[in-house]
Amino acid sequence: MYQNKTICVVIPAFNEEHQIGQVIDNIPDFVDRIVIVNDASTDNTAKIIKQRIINQNTETLIIPSIFSTPPVRTYFNEAEIKYFEYSKKEISKYAESEIFNSNDERDRIILINLKRNSGNGKAIARGFKWAKDHNIDCTVVMDADGQMDPSEIEKLISPIIYDGVDYVKGNRLIHRSAILIIPKIRFLGNSILSIFTKLASGYWRVSDTQTGFVALSKRALNSIRIYELYKSFGWPNDLLVKMNIALCTVKEVEIKPVYNIGEKSKMKIYKVIPRISLLLLRLFFKRLWVKYLFRDFHPLFLLYHFSFLLGFLSLPYIYKVIKAFITGSVLNYEPLLAFMFLTISSFQSFLFAMWMDIQNNERLYKD
Repeated sequence: MYQNKTICVVIPAFNEEHQIGQVIDNIPDFVDRIVIVNDASTDNTAKIIKQRIINQNTETLIIPSIFSTPPVRTYFNEAEIKYFEYSKKEISKYAESEIFNSNDERDRIILINLKRNSGNGKAIARGFKWAKDHNIDCTVVMDADGQMDPSEIEKLISPIIYDGVDYVKGNRLIHRSAILIIPKIRFLGNSILSIFTKLASGYWRVSDTQTGFVALSKRALNSIRIYELYKSFGWPNDLLVKMNIALCTVKEVEIKPVYNIGEKSKMKIYKVIPRISLLLLRLFFKRLWVKYLFRDFHPLFLLYHFSFLLGFLSLPYIYKVIKAFITGSVLNYEPLLAFMFLTISSFQSFLFAMWMDIQNNERLYKD
C-alpha cells in the first residue's frame, strides 16, 4: 500500500519474453498487485510470468473482489443494486480471458490470459476491469517492453494520492534528454499526434499524448466505459477524450525516455499516424456532441459546426481561386468575395470555438 491506498500496476504483454521478467522484478514493493494481461503471446512470456507467480513468497494484502460482498438492498439503494448487477455482467463485453491464479485475492502477481490476440488497448481494458472489480484506489499502466522505469511509478501516483487528481500522464518530451534519446521519427510523429489530440480531447495543455505510462484514480476508472477503450496503440488518445467527457482532472509529470535496451517496438509509425488521426477526428465530434450538447449545452458547439459548414461551402470558391492562380486567368469579384467571406468567417468561428474550449477545460488541468 501507499499512504493506506491500494496500488495496482496493469501490464499488457505480447511476446515480451526478453523484458517481462526484468519489469516484474523492478516493480516497487508498495505496489499491491501486478496484473499482467497476456495478449495471446506465442513465445515464453506466459511461462516466465507463471514461474514468477509460483516463486512469489511475500506476504500480500488480501484484496477481495467487490462481488464477494453484494450490497444489502434497502429502500433507497436501488441504483446501487442495479450498478452492482451490471458490473457482474459487464465482463462479457471484454476480450475473452481466463485468470491463471487460483486465488487472485492473495497473490501479488496476477496473470490474465486473453484467449485470442486482441490488441494493446483491449488487454489494458481487461486489466482495468480487474482493478475496478477489486476496488483499487490507484491503477498504473506500464508496458512490458522495459521502456518505462518502474521507479517512476511513485511519481505518477503521488498527485492522485495527495492532491486528488483523477488522471496522471507521464511526459517524456519535457525531459532534458528527450531530443537526444527519442528517435527523430517518433519525436516528430508524437508531436503531430499531440497537436491533434489537444483539439480532440480538450486537454490543451497536455503533450506527449502517446505515452502509455499513466495512472488513474478509482473515480476515473469508474467514470468511463472501459470496455470501449480503443483496441490498439490509439488507446491513450481515446482515454484522454473519455477522461475529458467525464470531467476528470489531469496532470502531467516528467518521466525519462527509455530506448535501446533490447526492446522491439511493435508500433509502425507510418501506419499508426493515419489510423490514430482518423480516430481523433471521430473522437473530436463525439466529445462535442456528448459534452457540449447532450450533457450541458455550450455555444462553442454551434461555433465549431458553423465553421465547418462555412468551410464546406467555401470549397468550390477555393477551387476557382486556385485554378485562376495556376492558369493566370482573371477572376471576377463574385467568387473572390465569396471566397474571402466564407474562409475568413469559417476561420474566425473556429478560433472563437477553440478559445472557448480552452477556457472551459482550463479547470480540469492541475499544475
